[in-house]
Amino acid sequence: MPGFRSPRARLYGVVSRNACVYGPTEVREGSFIDEDVTLGYPHRSRLLKSLAEDGVSDDVLDKASVGCFIGPSCLVRRGCIIYDEVMVESNVEMGHNVLVRSGTVIRSGSRIGSNTQLDGAVIIGRNVNIQSNVYIPHLTKIMDDVFIGPNVVMTNDPYPVSSPLKGPTIGPRAIICAGCVILPGVEIGEGAVVGAGSVVTKTVKPDDVVYGVPAKRVYSREEYMRKKALYDRGAGGVNA
Repeated sequence: MPGFRSPRARLYGVVSRNACVYGPTEVREGSFIDEDVTLGYPHRSRLLKSLAEDGVSDDVLDKASVGCFIGPSCLVRRGCIIYDEVMVESNVEMGHNVLVRSGTVIRSGSRIGSNTQLDGAVIIGRNVNIQSNVYIPHLTKIMDDVFIGPNVVMTNDPYPVSSPLKGPTIGPRAIICAGCVILPGVEIGEGAVVGAGSVVTKTVKPDDVVYGVPAKRVYSREEYMRKKALYDRGAGGVNA
């Protein structure tokens, strides 16, 4: 299918011909926008208002959009949808079919894995590594140098449905291993490690390693790094 390019867009990078770019979206130099990518899709409130007035068309979506910003040297792969009011800084890489909703900020050097959803006003720090199939809800804050393994689910609703929302906060250098569930409002401290498959129900202190359902402290980050070093040397280290 043919793409769409808003006359208001400022495209200095490479944008594939069937990408859809709405509103005053800006793509900076050195960035590549793959095929079947949508940039600047309008937020729900503006979208519904425009649809009610004018029906469905690319021109209507364009009119409703306030655009997004893609910084220099970014890679946005096929199938991604990035809403308006999103800011992506430099050297950010996205896998396939990433969904980024309005209000999100992704800082420089971060990587977002395929099929991951950033579902609202989410802050992603610098050099964050998010693997595939991760769900990150509205109001979540992820600080610099965090690693998040595949299939992690974060939540923001303490008493569903639609009670006052409170996203989790993940501190700098934290490691969240595969398949974890992080409950609303939980704070993961700087340098903390959450073992695979854990359910985190309360705050994790800095440099603690926690594991289990519910997650409990098992040892320190220092011990984790010692075990990791042994494993890296082929001495049979133990998983967190």
